[in-house]
Amino acid sequence: MSEARPAFYALRPGGWRDYATLLHPPYTLWHLSYVAIGAALAPDMKWGVLGWTVLAFFLALGVGAHALDELSGRPLQTRIPGPLLVALAVISIGAACAIGIVVASRSTWWLLVFVAVGAFIVVAYNLELFGGAFHSDIWFALAWGAFPVLTAYFASAERLRGEAVAAAAFAVLASLAQRTLSTQVRFARRQTGDTASARPAEVALQLLAAALPLLAGALLLARSG
Repeated sequence: MSEARPAFYALRPGGWRDYATLLHPPYTLWHLSYVAIGAALAPDMKWGVLGWTVLAFFLALGVGAHALDELSGRPLQTRIPGPLLVALAVISIGAACAIGIVVASRSTWWLLVFVAVGAFIVVAYNLELFGGAFHSDIWFALAWGAFPVLTAYFASAERLRGEAVAAAAFAVLASLAQRTLSTQVRFARRQTGDTASARPAEVALQLLAAALPLLAGALLLARSG
């Protein structure tokens, strides 16, 4: 019997496959969808700002946060050297902050509040600072659900309104559902090796990981006309 992979999207360890696995592709796309949803709900659709915001979150979350997470305990069992994971995290999070500063300089300096909060939470959450106070289900939902929605909306609208708050609440609940399902799947794959018992939860995760990008795409198409 072959050893269970640490995640359904994890490739065989070694070489370029480690870097592909590190990105957590389905989940990264899921949370980037929140960025698109937030931007699509803004009164004025600013495609350029959306592009830069997506890139910033891809760097901070897709690369930086996941590199820090892998540095702590190797949950994905990659062979990427520790110093390289640190370098990936520092460069990607630094680049994301730089993008935020540039966008703020062209719109409103209040956006720097979001940049500062994002930089703090990506480090505090993934390195479990302050005794893990920020490493919880609710902080996961706030950091990777509500925060991308609110940031993308504010980057385009330069203010927050009711629709942004409602969408952020949706993202929190969807992220909590993700967290609940993924905890069960992670335990089965990484602790017991009994993947069959977690199959229903894993299928639900896969369906949600496909549904959120479709929702984001539909909203963007609606704004493109």
